[in-house]
Amino acid sequence: MVIANIISYVLVLLGAVNWGLYGIFNFNLVGWIFQGPRTAIAVITYILIALAAIWLIISPIISGSGLRLRHVDET
Repeated sequence: MVIANIISYVLVLLGAVNWGLYGIFNFNLVGWIFQGPRTAIAVITYILIALAAIWLIISPIISGSGLRLRHVDET
């Protein structure tokens, strides 16, 4: 599960950088890397980024740790 989380974080960060570049400079990084925003590999990349985001949302629920928004002192 740790490897899946690391891969998901990398993909979500790539998606965030892509959105930031697109919003600020109107530059699509994924589209540029794969020679067009609607090429098959670019679409697969977008789908993988979306699945990674979904994984990061549900993985705390699956692992039983839940989503903690603040530190809980367990003394």
